Amino acid sequence: MKSLLALVLCAPLLAACNTTETVQPIPGSITYGGQPHMKLTLSPPGSQFQHHFTNQWGQDVLETYIVQPDRSVKLVNRQEMSPPD
Repeated sequence: MKSLLALVLCAPLLAACNTTETVQPIPGSITYGGQPHMKLTLSPPGSQFQHHFTNQWGQDVLETYIVQPDRSVKLVNRQEMSPPD
């Protein structure tokens, strides 16, 4: 009975850990407006690369992408740094 109670109490916590949060493209992102027309044919699937740009508010943005098995790219991380004072 105790194990069943523990399972009932822990199941929502485990389900919350399994959620995936996706990073949405913003103006300046490689995938803003859809996938780029050119495929990365020389990059192996699973490889990562970064893209650095300045957004419309003057913040430096560093995005990380992963090459997918079909050679498309997936945005996985974004870091925004405020301009220096």
